[in-house]
Parts: sequence; structure tokens; C-alpha cells
Amino acid sequence: MTSPTRIPRLLAGTGPLRVLDGCCCIGGGTEGLRRAFGPNVHITGVDIEPQPDYCGDAFHQGDVIDFIRAHGHEFDFIHVSPPCQGEGAPTKGTNAVRNAAIGRTYPRLITPVRAALETTGRPYVIENVPGSDVRKDIRLCGEQFGLGVLMHRYFELGRWTTVQPAHPAHRGRVRGWRHGEYFDGPYVAAYGKGGGKATVEEIRAAKGIDWSTDHFRLREALPPAYTEWIGRAYLATLAPELEVAA
Repeated sequence: MTSPTRIPRLLAGTGPLRVLDGCCCIGGGTEGLRRAFGPNVHITGVDIEPQPDYCGDAFHQGDVIDFIRAHGHEFDFIHVSPPCQGEGAPTKGTNAVRNAAIGRTYPRLITPVRAALETTGRPYVIENVPGSDVRKDIRLCGEQFGLGVLMHRYFELGRWTTVQPAHPAHRGRVRGWRHGEYFDGPYVAAYGKGGGKATVEEIRAAKGIDWSTDHFRLREALPPAYTEWIGRAYLATLAPELEVAA
């Protein structure tokens, strides 16, 4: 049985839930967690780059691992989306050959982020792309939320667990050019430019993000629906503890 003192303050009625969104970008994950946890939540974003469009309550520019090690224990729930450039497709096949030829390297942060998170003693989630080193506890897809992007993403759950939701069949292809042939479909390609890739307005509509017009950061951002699902799933795991505390 969990002690009532370990129940997040939002649910115990003693203050706002304090949430950390690491590698936050413009705050797609932040917005989803806000929707899940409600108005009595304070979300701090951390990113190595300046993020003038960040939508959370506070922002810290700096190294996420250093911040987690210094301050992670001050938060009730932590979400981190390490940069995907060092994971998945960019590190494989022709992408790997091309990057090596021009001397381009990317940091691989999942393992050190995980190690830092484990020192906090707090529940956490790490999000990343297929092919990454993140543990595949949960897979989410835009089709699960009726979005205009597919964007399969995996979530590693630390110090809590939940059940994988059903993955519905895709309704068609991602719109755009592939190997000289154009395909139409219900989803847009929210990455890169040209070849039928999504415009700023198309990405905003497809991901459900209305507070930024930065094309690059919109491409990088997580759809808020994903972390809203994650946040609600976490709250559901606390229901038995709340009954005991009451």
C-alpha cells in the first residue's frame, strides 16, 4: 500500500501537481499533460534550445540530464522526449551512411536520461521513435485519436504501468511522393519539406497544435493527444491509492 504522503498533491488536495516535460520543444507533450491533469497543475519545460513558443508555466534552457539530476525529485511526474535524430531511422541504412560521410553525429540520450530519472524516485515516461532504445511499453498512433498524422511513438513507463490500447487499422496512406509516384491519403507527412510534405497549417491541424507557426518545431512536436492519453492512464493507476487515502 502506498503512503498518502506519496500521492501527488493535485489528488491529495494539498497543492498543484508539479510536472516536468524534458526536451519539451514547443510543448506538444506539455499541452497534453495539462489536458489530462486539469487546471491545478504546474508544468516546467526543459530544452537545450530556446523555445519562445513553449506553452507551459515555466521554461528552463539547459541540459535535461543535468536538470533531472538536480531537480527531478521536486516533481510529481516526469515526461522526457529525447531527440530522435540519434535514434531509429537516422542511425540506420542509407541515412547512417550519408551522415557518416559528412561527419554528422547525434547524441544518444535515452540511456543516460533513464539513469537520471531512476535517481529521482518519481514516476516517469520516456517517449521515442520506432527503432530506438526506449522500452516498448506503450505504442501510440495518430489514428487512435483521429489525427491527420500516423506518427507511431513508443513510451517507456517508469515506476508505473498500464495496458496497451488497441491499435486501429490505418485508413490509407500518408500523402506525398514516394520513389517518383504520388500517393493520396488521409494522413500528411509532418516532416521535411517538398515532395507533398505538410505545410505549417496542415501540421497544426493534423497534430492539434494551434499556438505555434514555426515549421521546424511543429514537425518536431508531439501531438498533445498522445500525452493526454498517457496522463489519464497514469491518473487511473492512482485511483485505488486515493480510495485508501480517503
